[in-house]
Amino acid sequence: MLIVAECVGRDREIDELLTRADTTTGPEFVVVRGETGIGKTAVLRRLTERHRERQGAQRTLWAQAAAWEQHTAGGILHQLLQSAGPTDPTVDAATLIDRLDDDDPSIIVIDDAEHADPESLQSLLSVTRTHRSRRVLVVAAMTAPGPPISGLITDEVRLDGLSTAAVADLAAKRGLVLHPGMVDALCRHTDGNPRDILALLDEVPTRVWSSSGQALPAPAHIVDHVRGRLQDCTPDARALIEALAVLDAIEPLDTAVGLAGLDDPLTAIDAAVDSGLVADPAGLGPAESQPRLASSLTRSAVLEVMGMRSVGDVHRRAAEIVTDPARRLHHRVAATPTSDPALADDLDGLARRRGADGAWAEAAGLFRQSGRLTAEPLLRDTRVTLAVDALLAAGDCIGAGALVPLVESLRETPLRNATLAYLAILRGRSAEAAVRLDRAWSIVNFDRDPDIAALIAQRFVLHNLVRCQGTELVEWADRAIAMAGSHSPAGVEAAVIRGLGLAWSGRPTEATAEYAALAERIRFGAQAQRATMGRGWLQLGLDDVGAARSNLETAVSMANLGGSTRITLWALGWLARTQFLTGDWEPALRTVEQGRALARASGIELASPLLNWTAAAVHSLRGDWDQAELVVQQAATTAGDYEIMRIPEMLARAQIAEAAADYGKVRRTLEPLVLMADEVPALAEPGWWPWVDVLANALVIDGQLDAADQLLRPYEERAAERGHRSASARLKYSRGRYLGAIGDIHQARRTFDEALELLDGLPLRYDLARVNFAYGQTLRRAGKRRAADAIIGTAREIYLSLGATTYVERCERELKAGGLNATRGDRDTVGLTPQEESVTALVARGLSNREVAAELFISPKTVQYHLTRIYAKLGIRSRSELAAARR
Repeated sequence: MLIVAECVGRDREIDELLTRADTTTGPEFVVVRGETGIGKTAVLRRLTERHRERQGAQRTLWAQAAAWEQHTAGGILHQLLQSAGPTDPTVDAATLIDRLDDDDPSIIVIDDAEHADPESLQSLLSVTRTHRSRRVLVVAAMTAPGPPISGLITDEVRLDGLSTAAVADLAAKRGLVLHPGMVDALCRHTDGNPRDILALLDEVPTRVWSSSGQALPAPAHIVDHVRGRLQDCTPDARALIEALAVLDAIEPLDTAVGLAGLDDPLTAIDAAVDSGLVADPAGLGPAESQPRLASSLTRSAVLEVMGMRSVGDVHRRAAEIVTDPARRLHHRVAATPTSDPALADDLDGLARRRGADGAWAEAAGLFRQSGRLTAEPLLRDTRVTLAVDALLAAGDCIGAGALVPLVESLRETPLRNATLAYLAILRGRSAEAAVRLDRAWSIVNFDRDPDIAALIAQRFVLHNLVRCQGTELVEWADRAIAMAGSHSPAGVEAAVIRGLGLAWSGRPTEATAEYAALAERIRFGAQAQRATMGRGWLQLGLDDVGAARSNLETAVSMANLGGSTRITLWALGWLARTQFLTGDWEPALRTVEQGRALARASGIELASPLLNWTAAAVHSLRGDWDQAELVVQQAATTAGDYEIMRIPEMLARAQIAEAAADYGKVRRTLEPLVLMADEVPALAEPGWWPWVDVLANALVIDGQLDAADQLLRPYEERAAERGHRSASARLKYSRGRYLGAIGDIHQARRTFDEALELLDGLPLRYDLARVNFAYGQTLRRAGKRRAADAIIGTAREIYLSLGATTYVERCERELKAGGLNATRGDRDTVGLTPQEESVTALVARGLSNREVAAELFISPKTVQYHLTRIYAKLGIRSRSELAAARR
C-alpha cells in the first residue's frame, strides 16, 4: 500500500528554517532529527518547495542518501550537481559552491544524511569554510537516535509527534472527520507519528472513527515487524511480552512474572529488552526493573499476533491473579465474547458505583460492556441507554450523539426520554428538551422506578438552570433530593445547582449559606467540582469577586481529577468573565480559547455564547473589530434557544455596538430583554446580567430620556433592596447620565460620586473606568471643563492599563475637546476650536452627525452647528471635501 507523505503541523519548524536561510550571512549547517516515520522527508520537501518559490530552483538543491551508496565517494555531490558521474569530491564541491550566488540565500538539503558518503560531506564542509561569503544553509535530515556528522552540525531542529490539531488535519486530508476522542486516542496511540497515523487512517474501517472509546490496532507494517521479533524471542521472553500486553501498566512486575509462569524472570527481561519490544526505563538493576512494552502500537501488535484464543486465555488467567476487583472484572470482560448475565450484573453494579462517585466516563464504558453481555432485551436496552446517559454526564455529546439512532430505535421508556432530553439540553435545544422531559415525567412509575423519577426531576433542574428560572429550579431540585436522597448522584447534582435558583428567586443569603454547607459536606471527588463551580458562579453574581475567582479556578483544575466536562465549561465561562471584569484581559482570552477547544471536543454548545461574550468585549474594546465581529458571527451559528445562550449573545452584540458608539444599535439589540425580564428571574435580579445600565445609557444618548428613567427605576429599587454594590454602581452610572441630560448637574455629580464609592474596594476595573468616563463626559457637557478633565484623565489611565484602545482614543478626544490641555500647536492654522477639531476628525472618518453626537455626547444639532463653522473656516462645502482635506 502506498502511503502518501503529508506535511501538516510543521509550519513552525519550516518557518524557522526559512528564516535561518534568509538571515544567514555565510555557510551554516542544521540537522533535522526525528524517528522513522516522523515526517522528516515531508518537511524537507515543503521546505524546498517554499524556498524554490522565493529564490528559484538554482538556489534550492536536494539529495537523498541511501545505505547502498554510502561507500560511493562523492555520491551526494553527484546528486546535487546532477552531473554525469562523481569525479573528485573536492572539485565537485567547489563547482557546486561556485554556482551559488553571493547575494541571495541558497538551501542544500540532504535527506537520510546518516547514509551520506563521508567524502561528500567532508568536501562540502572544507569548501564552504573557504567561501565564507556564500549565504548557504545546509539542512541534513537524520533519524533519531543516529550518529552525528562530525564537524558539520552546529544546530538541530527536532521533530516530535504531531499535535491533536495536526492529526485532525491529517485525517481531513484523507476525507475523514474523527470524533474528538478518537483524535486524542489516535495521537496517543501513535505518539503523533505521521507514518503510523496515515497507515491507520487507511487501514481502519471508517465507522470506527465516528465514536469514542474504540480500541485501535497497530498498522500492518508494525504487526509484521513485531511478528518477526516475537518469532526470534525465547519462550520465556515471549511469555513475558504477552503478559505485559494483556496487563494494565499499573500492575506490578510480580503479576506479569506470575502470569508468564517464569522461573528466571531476569533472563526473560533481558531477552525481552533485547528484542526491542520492551523498554525498561528504570532497569539499572534487578531491584529497579520496571519492564513495559515499548509503545501502545507494540502492545496492539502483540495482541494481534497472539490471536483471540490466546489473548482470551491470558485474560482468564489474569483474572485469577490480579487483586484489584475492578481490574479483575476488566479481564473477565476481555475474555468473554458472548452474553454472560452474572458478569453483566457485576459490571452494572460497578458502573453505578462509579457514577455515584462522578466518574461518568468510566461508568459509560462499564454500562456499554454490561449491555453487550446482557441477553434479556429490555435489560439490555436499559443498560445501553444508561451508557449514553453516562457519556452525556461525562460531557461527551459527540460520542453520545453517535449512539442516538440506536437509543431512538429502542422502545419508549422514561429513561430513554430523559436521556434524549439531556442531550437536547446540552445542545441548547430548549423546546425539544421540554417536550421529552414532560413526556418522561408523564409516563414514569414513581413507585416502581423512584430512581428514574429522581433522574427526570434532576434533568428538569438543569433545564430550568439554563432557562434562568429560579423558583422552578428550586422546586424541581427539592423533588429530586426528596426522591433520590441528598447523597445520590441525582440528589447531589440538584443540590449544587439549587443555590443558584435561590439567588435568582431573591434569596441570596440562603444561597450563600447553602453553598457553604455543601463545601463542607462535599469536599472530594468529581461531585466537589460541581459544588465549587456553583459556589464560584454565585459569588461572582454577589460581588465576592476574589472568592469567585478562586473557586472557579479550582473547579477548572479539578477537571484533571475526574471532573465533568460540562461543569468545566461553565467554570471556564464564568472565570473568563471574572478575568475580564477585573482587567486581566489576556488571561481572559486564554481562558476563552481553552473553553472553546473543550466545547468543540465535547460537542456541548451551552456555554459557547458565554465564552464569546467575553471575547467580543475584549476585542471590541481593543479596537479589533474584525475579531469581534467574527466572534459574533460564530455565536450566530449556534442553534441553541435557551436563555442562558440568548442573553450573552445579545450582550456581546450590544458590547460591540457600544464600543463603536452605535447607541441606536445598542438600544435595538437590548430592548427585547425588557420583555424577557418579566419571564426570566435571573435577568431581573441584580448582578447576574449587566444589561439595564447599558440599555439605559443608550436611551439617554439617543435622547429617549423618559424611557431611560422608567427602565431604571424598578431595577434601582431592587438593587438597593438587595444591597448589591456593583449593580447599584452600574445603575447610578446610567442615572448620572440621565440627570446630566436633563440639566440637574448637581444631582448627577452626587450620583456619579455614589457610584464610585460603591465600586471602591471592588476589583472591577472595567466598571470603574466606565463610570469615570461617563462622569467626565457629563461634566464637560455641563461646562465643568476643569473637573471633567481630571475625571476623564482618570478614566483614560484605567482604560490604558486595560488595553482598551477604543476608549483611550475617546478619552483623548474628550480631553482635547475640553480645551484645557490643548496647546496652540494642537489647533489647525485656521483656528478650529478643540470641539471643532474633534467633530472634524470624526466626520472625516465617515461618521454621521448622529454618530458623532453619540461619540462626543452632544446633540446632533450641536454637531451641525460645529460643521457649519468648520466649513466656513476651511473654505469647503461638503463632508467629502472635509475628508479629502484631512487625508
